[in-house]
Amino acid sequence: MFRKLGSFMEMLFGGRYVLLLMSLFSIYCGLIYNEFFSVPFHIFGGSAYKCRDATCSDAHSAGLIKFRDPYPFGVDPSWRGSRSELPFLNSLKMKMSILLGVAQMNLGIILSYFNARFFHSSLDIRYQFVPQMIFLNSLFGYLSLLIIIKWCIGSQADLYHVMIYMFLSPTDDLGENELFWGQRPLQIVLLLLALVAVPWMLFPKPFILKKLHSERFQGRNYGMLVSSEFDPDVEPDSAREHHEEFNFSEVFVHQMIHSIEFVLGAVSNTASYLRLWALSLAHSELSTVFYEKVLLLAWGYDNVVIRLIGLAVFAFATAFILLMMETLSAFLHALRLHWVEFQNKFYHGDGYKFKPFSFALITEDDD
Repeated sequence: MFRKLGSFMEMLFGGRYVLLLMSLFSIYCGLIYNEFFSVPFHIFGGSAYKCRDATCSDAHSAGLIKFRDPYPFGVDPSWRGSRSELPFLNSLKMKMSILLGVAQMNLGIILSYFNARFFHSSLDIRYQFVPQMIFLNSLFGYLSLLIIIKWCIGSQADLYHVMIYMFLSPTDDLGENELFWGQRPLQIVLLLLALVAVPWMLFPKPFILKKLHSERFQGRNYGMLVSSEFDPDVEPDSAREHHEEFNFSEVFVHQMIHSIEFVLGAVSNTASYLRLWALSLAHSELSTVFYEKVLLLAWGYDNVVIRLIGLAVFAFATAFILLMMETLSAFLHALRLHWVEFQNKFYHGDGYKFKPFSFALITEDDD
């Protein structure tokens, strides 16, 4: 007979695959930053930088100077402890968060295209998917492109200035913030595309739905209605009652809310992905504090008892704060990014019951 697991162990067993993936990804992140317990490790060879003075962390140091090719994998460990550590890593993590966020939001919009194809809704493809892709990538896709170009050419351009004055003064000369030839006319074209995409999302669909509805109930001959809003096979029962009476104002307000939500969400969702940067910074700083102010401080005393106490406190802080509390925090933030920022691009929850993945259900279906 199998002994029933306790509540805590049952929770861990239920989330075993999530814990496995999170642990593998934490190892990957450690390799990306080339550190272990906030201690830098030169795993993939020597550093590409060296200190100009005796120590890089000294207040009078001019910092690091480059003397060989870039580090082959991940962040160069020599940034750890240097005067430029926080400005460099903060800038890197912030830009990586934006790139990951824009990529995932694009994936969400692409999934909405496959949803529209599945429900045979050409209106959603023409008047939601296309303008949404244009709007998001005209602004934040362009920002992602600027980030990559800046990394590739090593420019000192201020991307904040570029994006702000893209709206305030699109015709002004970029000066030292110009990253490539033809950047100013490209920005004007992208800005115009973003402005056109908003009414494209808002106006055509309600009027086309009204026209199709009137033609349907006047008995005119026209092609099969391809909008899922008029397909009783793919709608909940509550929606079928509204087919006889078309409420244009209700449809228009719904479309307006959806369009405004997407436009504002494109900004707020991109900013929300910066929580990845904040979590990484908090975790890194906690690791550094526990290592330097607990373990190294205790190890500085020539006393076995103090060293054991310091080691015990460090182990407790690592296990319960970094491995449990920080892991739970990272999991909740990742869950929010998937449920809100990612799924609001394609998942509407129109009455279809969610069925979680289960090995037990698969075996039952096979039987």
